[in-house]
Amino acid sequence: MNFDLSDDDAALQDSVARWVQQRYPFERRYKLAQQSPGFSPEHWKEMAQLGWLALPFDEALGGLGGGPLATMLMMEQLGKGLVLEPYLPNVLLFGALMQRSARLRDTWVPKLIEGGVQGALAWQERHGHHELADLQTTLRPAGDGFVLDGEKVLVFNGAAAEQLVVSARSSGGRFDEAGVSLVCIDATAPGVERAPLQLMDGQWVARLQLRGVQVKAGQLLFAPGEGFAPLQQTVQDAMRALCAEAFGVMQMLQATTLEYVKTRKQFGVPIGSFQALQHRLVDMYAALEQTRALLYRAVCSADEGHADAQRDLLALKVMVGKAGRLIGGEAVQMHGGMGITDELVVGHGMKRLRVIDSSFGNADVQRARFAALAA
Repeated sequence: MNFDLSDDDAALQDSVARWVQQRYPFERRYKLAQQSPGFSPEHWKEMAQLGWLALPFDEALGGLGGGPLATMLMMEQLGKGLVLEPYLPNVLLFGALMQRSARLRDTWVPKLIEGGVQGALAWQERHGHHELADLQTTLRPAGDGFVLDGEKVLVFNGAAAEQLVVSARSSGGRFDEAGVSLVCIDATAPGVERAPLQLMDGQWVARLQLRGVQVKAGQLLFAPGEGFAPLQQTVQDAMRALCAEAFGVMQMLQATTLEYVKTRKQFGVPIGSFQALQHRLVDMYAALEQTRALLYRAVCSADEGHADAQRDLLALKVMVGKAGRLIGGEAVQMHGGMGITDELVVGHGMKRLRVIDSSFGNADVQRARFAALAA
């Protein structure tokens, strides 16, 4: 299979790489994570001006029509810089659902492309175990509209979001895929309470309490009870993009560690000359290349609409969890005590890989799903 990039894809990769190198030195990233909203609004405007926010949207909506490969290239380079701007939650989750909604796409997609709105997807609940249909949040009819009640946890970009897409059960049993509805609400609407919190990787999320939130019929993205399929497809696309980001983080950690062992001396020689460390470096490289192979396979399967696309994605997510722990752990250990300090990028990269592993279900969850799908 030919993995050579087209001129357009190569230009995208190079432009994102240069932007990350110029705009995202680690010291700048560290300061951004310590202040609200946890990223740079100026950077977000630049990303809009460069056309990156338009990348995954259809050309008919003003987008660039980029597919899974373009998204992979984008997220990989953002991962190398541990970029904090909420590209995945705002564009690839909130934005992707809006694009799939014939009712709301014309309202929100142009604003997303211009960088004029921050959005988030609130789907995860305390008891849910990463199952999209396991919902206790309810959407019940009331007069001409509906009333929304429930709680959502770990809402990515939830602290900065102005608009929220919320999944809720409008009919059926607890695990029924039929009966899942998606509604768009204002983050400051009466009955919405947000509790921001910062994850260990520096990113800000929020916990939502929804008490008697009034929802009009026009705020539903799809017909009542028909939100599961688009939600599932959006989450799967986001998982693949997140794995591409993880691959970028792994590359950064592997390159940083390799450079360090070449320069750090012990007993008068570089520690990279020690055979024990060389073996561990080889293990890091092997894990990185295994991740690369599965990432390319998953992207190609999705791009071609292959029957094995879902299974390839689950295998990739398992590999990202496994390789992320190995590469992150080895990078920290080979840097010694300073590897876990806030002043060094290595510890932040390891933490980001841990958060990515747990997002949408960790390697153990995905391994069980893979086994069930294979059976």
